[in-house]
Amino acid sequence: MKKVFYLNTCDTCRKILAQFDLTDWELREIKKQPITKEELEEMHKLIKSYDALFSRKSTQIKLRGLDVKSLGEKDFKELILDHYTFLKRPVFMTDKEIFVGNDKTNVEALRKFFGVNE
Repeated sequence: MKKVFYLNTCDTCRKILAQFDLTDWELREIKKQPITKEELEEMHKLIKSYDALFSRKSTQIKLRGLDVKSLGEKDFKELILDHYTFLKRPVFMTDKEIFVGNDKTNVEALRKFFGVNE
């Protein structure tokens, strides 16, 4: 399995995806094709935390008046399944590895994984 979960309207996602050869990867635009409960559970098995998959930059947090500090793992899981913007992105997932988000360390790890030098 090789899947990338991303948002087409996100410039950062597009920039990151453009750096790699994704010809044999399944690309999932999460607004058009939301992630399934099974896929989220597969991600959780690899990263061991729904919190690590949760985007604290989601506009839905303010709209819903959420206090992120008071949320638990079950809440993060339910929110991610409820609305696509709660998933930190992009998410690159294989059978054994997962790369979540756009922070510098994650992008560097992805470059190493794909064998791409800056």
